[in-house]
Amino acid sequence: MTLHSIRRGIRELTEEARRNGNHFLVSESGSDPSGVVKSKVRDPLHWLQYHTETKDPHWREVGAASPYRSFPDKPYFRPILERLQREPVLFCAKSRDLMLSWLFVGFFTHDCMVHPGVEVLFQSQTEEKAAELVDYAKCLYERQDEDIKAQYPLAEPLVQQNSLELRFRAGSRIVGIPHGADKVRSYHPTSLLMDEAAFIADAGRSYEEAIAACQKIAVLSSANTGWFESVVVSAE
Repeated sequence: MTLHSIRRGIRELTEEARRNGNHFLVSESGSDPSGVVKSKVRDPLHWLQYHTETKDPHWREVGAASPYRSFPDKPYFRPILERLQREPVLFCAKSRDLMLSWLFVGFFTHDCMVHPGVEVLFQSQTEEKAAELVDYAKCLYERQDEDIKAQYPLAEPLVQQNSLELRFRAGSRIVGIPHGADKVRSYHPTSLLMDEAAFIADAGRSYEEAIAACQKIAVLSSANTGWFESVVVSAE
């Protein structure tokens, strides 16, 4: 998987977005507060771009006034999310500047927040990196509109939740796990997000374990040789 092929795929997705048009804006009119909240979260990308914020750890370097900012409007976000919603399994190559880890974390955070009884695993190379993905999810939850947080409360305040979990009162949760098929086997997940799969030596075994249990699997990585590359290249 080369950078050229990654960017070629992004160009194709961008063209698809232009053909389809931007159709994700939704009305927020109406006097029912719960109806307003539901309109804000009815689409994961609309929620990400208009009703919560991301955190830029390099905000001082770029001269920003705050580390928090609106989720960007990239033309390839919409077609990628549409494929993620449509397909039970999605492999997606990335490069550092594409913000795809944030996008995928946002999709699964939204799913856990608005649907009860959902369990999503975020798997990366190490427990520390898995915790970073969970922290992305916590940031998106914490920085969203107050009326959305009131409609979809947490099981406990964020300060009382450990670094590898985000738990919702309705019974859904996100759990961060390190590499290892046995780590997947310890849960009964609805979905799995495997980040930087090309750098996980036993990613293929984790994927095989998840296939039997998960309704949706997203495998995401920057370029490297190995199992992830062989799957993506064979699909091309």
